[in-house]
Amino acid sequence: METLQRTANRGSVSTGGYEISNSIMFSSLGTYADANSLFYNQIATSDGWAANSNAGTNARKLTVSCWFKRTALTESSHYPRLFDYRAGGVAFAVYFTTSDQLQMYDDNTSMNLISNQVFRDLSAWYHIVVQIDSTQATASDRVNVYINGEKITSWATEDYGNQNVDLSAFRTTGVYNYIGSAAFDYSTAFNGYIAEYHFIDGSTVAHTEFGETDSDSGIWKPKEYTGSYGTLGHYYNFSDSTDMGEDFSGNNNDSNNRGSGITNGAARQATDTPTNNFATFNPLWNYAYNLTISDGASKLTGSQNQWQGAKGSVGLQNGRWYWEVKIPDANNAGFTGIQTQGESNIGSGNAQSNNSTYCRKGDGNDIFYYGGSESTSSHGGGNMANDNIIGVFLDLESSTKTLRWFKNGSSYGSTIDLASKSTSFTTREVFPFHAIYGSYDVQYNLGGYGVYTISSSQSDANGYGTFEYSPNDGTYDYYAICTKNLAKYGG
Repeated sequence: METLQRTANRGSVSTGGYEISNSIMFSSLGTYADANSLFYNQIATSDGWAANSNAGTNARKLTVSCWFKRTALTESSHYPRLFDYRAGGVAFAVYFTTSDQLQMYDDNTSMNLISNQVFRDLSAWYHIVVQIDSTQATASDRVNVYINGEKITSWATEDYGNQNVDLSAFRTTGVYNYIGSAAFDYSTAFNGYIAEYHFIDGSTVAHTEFGETDSDSGIWKPKEYTGSYGTLGHYYNFSDSTDMGEDFSGNNNDSNNRGSGITNGAARQATDTPTNNFATFNPLWNYAYNLTISDGASKLTGSQNQWQGAKGSVGLQNGRWYWEVKIPDANNAGFTGIQTQGESNIGSGNAQSNNSTYCRKGDGNDIFYYGGSESTSSHGGGNMANDNIIGVFLDLESSTKTLRWFKNGSSYGSTIDLASKSTSFTTREVFPFHAIYGSYDVQYNLGGYGVYTISSSQSDANGYGTFEYSPNDGTYDYYAICTKNLAKYGG
């Protein structure tokens, strides 16, 4: 796990310059998993797109650029789409294989490419640019694909398609385009976030028009696109929660869901973006029994009578940090708190009985695990109640290193001196952690997205995160776990 945290390509983080404010969340499981909640990006005939999909600027050239963050690996027999343009079973699509390779095809040109590269970092934002020009005489020039500014040159399957053939997106009328799925096929549903979606009709646009390398960090970061889109082009930035399918290209090619807007659009708007990457829960942590992670990696669900666990994607050693969790069933709240990364990512036994763990329980007790032994003690705050929102305050800045909890905005139980419990809490990275016994769920909000409704919209002192309650414990400001705050406070 440490390799994933430190050496994988992280996509873009907080590097200044062009800012992206919003993304849209996709989930094939959880609260918004019904078919109608998929971002069915249909340009209705009344809007003119499908009726004129064969009357664009140039039917043999296009460019697509977007940013994406995966929150689950591909399941067996699933082919999660980033996007899909199709009519009558003929499609141009980009998706992930069951081995997490990137695959794309165009039925009309017979193009089919599968990367050797795999995409298994579930805490990073990736940038993809796909350029297609079927008029090129050299086959390998007909399709170019860039990931985080680097061209993919190594393909497991390599067929660039036939020359001088119309692309599937433009071959006929009645072409519909989808983001995050292909029609209403569950097996094509994407899990994660997508931001800054550009579709350019009629030209191949350089990848450097959408992104650039940061001169200080060397990280590939977003760049504002200022070029044209062509007749059928569109640009979705998901910034309007009342109209998540609004087209900002100037072409008015708005998207909708069967003519009625994006289902659950406002509830699926996120502030987890390529320019401010928030912590989520990461299914790559391996326990004997894992919780199911869904809804943008914010909802945790148990499925068996075992202690099942889940842990966050970002480890912390410095700073003051805040997050929230809603407890639908207080009698089955499980344990909420922190856990160290440990020496191994292979767990056995109860999820909370790994590494060093300190958690608050729903029954008025705390649980502490260290060095092979587990202890329980009363925290003095009483029981949780159904639908309580528990705020977690982790202070790794003070000399004592403390952990405390609030319940619905008020202090809940005693403050824990972590340094006195175990040196592991002060020498190793610690992560948000939860364990559940049985078939119950909890709903987390680490700042970038939360599945439960926020009524008060509290942010940290830097303006980041969207929480129900204030990230201030009455003495100190605490901060959302995101790259802008991590860059400032060290994490």
